[in-house]
Amino acid sequence: MSTSNVRDASYAVLDDSASTAPLDTVAITTPKPRRERARRRRRVNRWTAWNIPVYAVLAAYAIAIAYPLFWMVISSFKASTDIYADPWGLPSTWLVGNYAAAWERGISEYFLNSLIVTILSTAITVLVAALCAYGMVRLANRFADIVLVIMLGGLVVAPQVSLIPLYRLLDSLGLLNTYWAMILPYVAFRLPMAVILIRSVFLAVPTELVDAATIDGCRSPQVLRHVYFPLSRSVLITAAVLTAYFAWNEFLFAIVYVDADAVRTIPAGLMAFRDALSTDWGVLLAGLVVAALPIVIVFLLLQRYFVAGVAAGSVKG
Repeated sequence: MSTSNVRDASYAVLDDSASTAPLDTVAITTPKPRRERARRRRRVNRWTAWNIPVYAVLAAYAIAIAYPLFWMVISSFKASTDIYADPWGLPSTWLVGNYAAAWERGISEYFLNSLIVTILSTAITVLVAALCAYGMVRLANRFADIVLVIMLGGLVVAPQVSLIPLYRLLDSLGLLNTYWAMILPYVAFRLPMAVILIRSVFLAVPTELVDAATIDGCRSPQVLRHVYFPLSRSVLITAAVLTAYFAWNEFLFAIVYVDADAVRTIPAGLMAFRDALSTDWGVLLAGLVVAALPIVIVFLLLQRYFVAGVAAGSVKG
């Protein structure tokens, strides 16, 4: 074979190998066009320029939210004279005894009452809301639609509107100055939101899992416990956190429906720390820190489930 024939044969082999090469290899070895890289660079610069004012606004908002809490914690270690003399400075003497004084003046009893009311209100609200949402999803008829409309209407009613009717109702039932005078209104006003959140997640549960559980012999309570509850843990925790936040910080019902000091919760009990002539602001702020600390801890521990539950509860309606 001549030299020209060998050269032609080698060129043919190279052409065949290039034509049969994988597309990924060709794409990798081919350099990107300069125009595309310039376009991406301009896009990144545009987003960076837009993010600067957004981050600035978010930082200012975070400071506006966090600084009052920081000031409250710092001022809780001050004496009243230091708060008036230098409200923005650090304490000249760190008075840790303010917390002991607040605890001895009744915060311990108020804390226990708030804990009882919050736990019972949260447990009843989440349980009843889960049962109601499960029934609405499983029935899926006109009656379930009517219940949904009623729940949506419950979101419109403000708690202050029902203050006097609820007072007369609780008085006729003999529930004033008891824990139930706070628990029942808290459950009633947090139930609509909890039902809507939990129902929206229950709608996304695959019917195949429900059918499989039914075939295995599970009844409705068992299906709710073994199928719906494990798949809806985030939204159940979200409903519990929202209810606990409301019950722990609620002030109006706690001060109107309860006069006995032995049943008062922290928001109403802190009113006793204010005297007519003088107020020990250091002790009062220490009580406020003790009141805010449990909710802050709950949010920090459950924020992942809280965000996931809110996102899951806003998808379906």
